Amino acid sequence: MGPRKADAAYLWDMLDAAKAVLSFTAGMEYDHYISDRKTQLAVERAIEIIGEAARYVSESCKESHPEIPWGKIIRQRHVLAHEYGEIRHERIWALIEKYIPELIGRLEPLVPPPPVEV
Repeated sequence: MGPRKADAAYLWDMLDAAKAVLSFTAGMEYDHYISDRKTQLAVERAIEIIGEAARYVSESCKESHPEIPWGKIIRQRHVLAHEYGEIRHERIWALIEKYIPELIGRLEPLVPPPPVEV
């Protein structure tokens, strides 16, 4: 069963922001990321969007998709939004390299294709 309409929108937001993270950092090494404040801020904002959208996905959808680490995603958003002085860039880089691609792979089958405009 597919997600309800509101869930589909939140899942699309999560997928779009996750893809943006990879776009922002494409071809980049950790050392470059550490020295590029603009990219850091863009990535952090996109991760916040992922977490914020995850907060609003219905409980039934979350329960139907335990392969997505909803709690971790939401907690990461809280760290970025409220404990920004405690951001550990090596952890953000791990998200970029491992967890964001995994999240994209888990979200893509759940997000319906956009409607075709005529």
